[in-house]
Amino acid sequence: MRLLPRSLFARMVLVLLAGLILAQLLSFAVHWRERGEFVQRAMGMRSVQRIADIVKLLDSTPPAERARIVNVLNSPPLRIALDAPPFTAVDDDDDKTALAAQFASGLRRLIGDDRPLSVHVADVRMRAPLVPGMKGPGYGRMMGGPGVAEGAETTGGKGYYGAGGYPAGRPGVAFVVQTRLGDGARVTFDSRQPAETVSWPGRLLISLVVLLAAVVVLTLIAVRWVTRPLKTLAQAAEELGRDINRPPLDEEGPLEVGRAARAFNTMQERLAGFIRERTGIFAAMSHDLKTPITRLRLRAELLDDPELRAKFAKDLQEMEELVSVTLDFMRGLDSGVTTQPIDVGALLESLQEDAIEVGGEVRIEGAALTPFHGNPQALKRCVGNLIGNAVSYGKSATLVVEDSAGQLRIHVRDRGPGIPEADLERVFEPFYRREGSRSRETGGTGLGLSIVKHIVQLHGGRVWAENRTDTAGLVIFVRLPRRRKA
Repeated sequence: MRLLPRSLFARMVLVLLAGLILAQLLSFAVHWRERGEFVQRAMGMRSVQRIADIVKLLDSTPPAERARIVNVLNSPPLRIALDAPPFTAVDDDDDKTALAAQFASGLRRLIGDDRPLSVHVADVRMRAPLVPGMKGPGYGRMMGGPGVAEGAETTGGKGYYGAGGYPAGRPGVAFVVQTRLGDGARVTFDSRQPAETVSWPGRLLISLVVLLAAVVVLTLIAVRWVTRPLKTLAQAAEELGRDINRPPLDEEGPLEVGRAARAFNTMQERLAGFIRERTGIFAAMSHDLKTPITRLRLRAELLDDPELRAKFAKDLQEMEELVSVTLDFMRGLDSGVTTQPIDVGALLESLQEDAIEVGGEVRIEGAALTPFHGNPQALKRCVGNLIGNAVSYGKSATLVVEDSAGQLRIHVRDRGPGIPEADLERVFEPFYRREGSRSRETGGTGLGLSIVKHIVQLHGGRVWAENRTDTAGLVIFVRLPRRRKA
């Protein structure tokens, strides 16, 4: 099972998006931690100022009036109790210890260093209403001190205190402060951070999602821009196998793309030149052979022995036919495809009539839905060679036409002896003949199917052979893609 996609575009997008999402998650985690710490410190400093102001107010107030003032000021997120039992602040977390020390330091700057001061930072989960002790002298002991208040809970050194006005089950932080007034009266403060300060930062999440979406879009555009030249180069290489004279690639663009395009165009030009040179040499040789063949034919006519003269004439005719076919084949390698609409049905019927006139049996099944854009002479020769090959070896040919919007399919079936599986690819090689001999009594020149393959490739299609499974014989499959433009 492949974990990575096959295309370079998909792999680059996957790597970039994975890295981006991981970076965003790490950034969010760091921000979330720093935000929590900042909120705790900010709320703590605000609580410091309020507690210091209340201490100063209670200091300046007669003892008989303090209860009334406390009842007025005693509301979430700050609870105040007078004459609550003392407690000892014991923090089991370095962060909480540092936060408590910072809170105590700020408070001492405002109320003076001469007052006894205990500060404790506790994790709280708002579960129960305000404990009775926070309203008066019955304030309960915290973090393991004697007299745990009703509704309070301790677990592993972490206190959980009920507080009226807070949503149930929502985590928070409590700054528990105990100090003495000027006359020695003890006052206890329970300042809790509001639940909303630790809620999910909706705006931050929206900002991260928008940023992620924008970067994803830019990533897709950038990766597509980078990989498009590779796709263009691959398409050009594929087309080069069908048409060596295809238009050269555009050499504009980034430096690396331009260099690759120039290298490809140079390679194409050299290959085309090599093929033209080779084709020219073979065509010239084939053409030049016609002159001595003609001279030999004339000299053969001077022979007195009729039987010997007939043998010479037959051999010379075979040589001349071979030279002509080879010359046509080599010329075809150097030619492109000039397309025009072709009535496939009419073309096949004309080939059927030609085969019937020379004693062949040809049947046509199916029909093309619309005209096919191609070279009519080349296509006629292609199908004609297939029909001739089927009639020669199988005594009959059946043409099956299947058409669609994307391609034209032609199957040519015969009832001959078939071909060994190992030789199915070789039948399209030049000068290859099934029976392995060069006898003109058993086969043609060996170029018929080679010409078929060349013509099909010039039209952008493919051709292959398979042995029939329902009966003896061979099937040649031709696939010709339909082009939108003629």
